[in-house]
Amino acid sequence: MVPALDHPHRDTLEKLFRHPFSGNVEWRQVVSLLKALGATREEHNGKLEVTLGPETEVFERPRGKDIDQQMAVDLRRMLTNAGLAPVA
Repeated sequence: MVPALDHPHRDTLEKLFRHPFSGNVEWRQVVSLLKALGATREEHNGKLEVTLGPETEVFERPRGKDIDQQMAVDLRRMLTNAGLAPVA
């Protein structure tokens, strides 16, 4: 776990890694977590460029308030590869 994260960010990180994925992870919470990690750049078209470790990916805001399962999988992979997975 990254000690510099506050409680809401740690909670979001844990929700992302929860199995099975609940689907109750809000986009705004994910963006806040990624900004706290210093890993984002907002593009002019509203998309969010995320760089974690060696990976960079561009995410499109979901239609609803919650992220979908595929976005959670992509974020899990990026966070894990960057050494940011929560400790069990």
